[in-house]
Amino acid sequence: MADVLIRNVVKRFGKVEVVHGVNLEFYDNEFIVLVGPSGCGKSTILRMIAGLEKITEGEILIDGKVINDVAPKDRGIAMVFQNYALYPHMNVFNNMSFGLKLSKKPKEEIAKRVNEVAAILELGGLLHRKPYELSGGQRQRVAMGRAMVRNPSIFLFDEPLSNLDAKLRTQMRTEIKLLHQKVQSSIIYVTHDQVEAMTLADRIVVMHDGYIEQVGAPIELFEKPANTFVAGFIGSPPMNLVPARITRAATGLQLEFNDKLSIPIPAKPGAEVADGQEVIMGIRTEDFAIDITTNGFPDEWKVEGIVEVVEPLGGETNMHMDMQGVKFTARSEGRRIIRVGEKLRLALNLNHLHIFDAETTRSIY
Repeated sequence: MADVLIRNVVKRFGKVEVVHGVNLEFYDNEFIVLVGPSGCGKSTILRMIAGLEKITEGEILIDGKVINDVAPKDRGIAMVFQNYALYPHMNVFNNMSFGLKLSKKPKEEIAKRVNEVAAILELGGLLHRKPYELSGGQRQRVAMGRAMVRNPSIFLFDEPLSNLDAKLRTQMRTEIKLLHQKVQSSIIYVTHDQVEAMTLADRIVVMHDGYIEQVGAPIELFEKPANTFVAGFIGSPPMNLVPARITRAATGLQLEFNDKLSIPIPAKPGAEVADGQEVIMGIRTEDFAIDITTNGFPDEWKVEGIVEVVEPLGGETNMHMDMQGVKFTARSEGRRIIRVGEKLRLALNLNHLHIFDAETTRSIY
C-alpha cells in the first residue's frame, strides 16, 4: 500500500525535454491510467517511478520518502512490461519465482507464494510448462504473477495488452480489474488505448507532448473535457469538433458554420461565449438521434443531412453525414438499416453541447 507523489518532474534526453515539470499524486489502492499518443511521455514517467530512468529535475516520493536515488529493487515496486520478458528456458514456476530466489527466500515460502498467486491467476495447471507452450494471455498472466509474488506496494503496467488480439485484450482487461480488487495494491497503468483507460481506471491522466492535459474520473473526462485534445482523444468514435463563429440572432446566440447551417446555443450559467467569437463546436456521436425517435427536442435543434459512409457495428451504426455542407459523425441504433445517400433528419441533443475557444482550445461552454 503506498501513495506516490510526483513533484515538478522534468526529463531530458540530452537537450531534448520530453517531460515538462509534471505534478501528480497517486493515492493508496488507486488504479491510475496514464493515456496519450506515442511520444507523450507516459512511459517515461512510469520508468522514472520504477527507477529505470534518471530524473533530470524534481522529485518522486513514495509514502513521503524521496526515492530519486533509491535502487529500483528497494522501491517496493513491480513492473509488468509490454513484451512479457519471460525466460524461455524456464517453466512457469521458475519464471514466477526467479526474483524470490535472487532474494534468497526460503524454498517453502517461495513455493507457498507462487502457488497462492497461481491460484488467483488460474495458472495452477501450467506451472511446469515453458513459455512457448502458453497462449499470449497465459504468458501475460505469468508476467503478472511474477510481479505479484513479490507482494509489491505498487504495480506498474507498461502497455501490457498491446501485443494481444482484440478478443484477448477484452478478456485481459477484466482479469486486470479483478486482480486489482483481489490484491488491494496501487496500480499505475500506461496505455495509448483510450478504451483501456476508460474501462480500467479510477482516474485517468491524459498526456500530450510531455504535458498533463487533464486528470479526472473516466466519466468526468468524457462529459467535461478541458480542451479539444481531451475531447477528441477520449471517446470512440471521437467527439465531432467543427470550427464555427458565434453570432447573435433574434432568438439569442447561435453557432454559424456557413450560410446554410446554424445551431442555437442554449443559455448556460457561467458560459464565456460572445458574439463574433471564433470557436470550435463539439458534440458526441451519441448526441445525434434520428428525428422519429426524438419528439422531445425543439425543431431548431434538428438538422437534415445525407449519409455518406455507413459503419455497421452490430449494436450500433456510425454514420458519416454531410449536414448542409458540414461533416459530422452520428450514431444510430444498430438494427436500423442505414443506406449511403439516404436523407435523414437528425435531432442534436444540445444539452450536451461543447464549445471551445478556437485560439486556446480550452473549454468555454
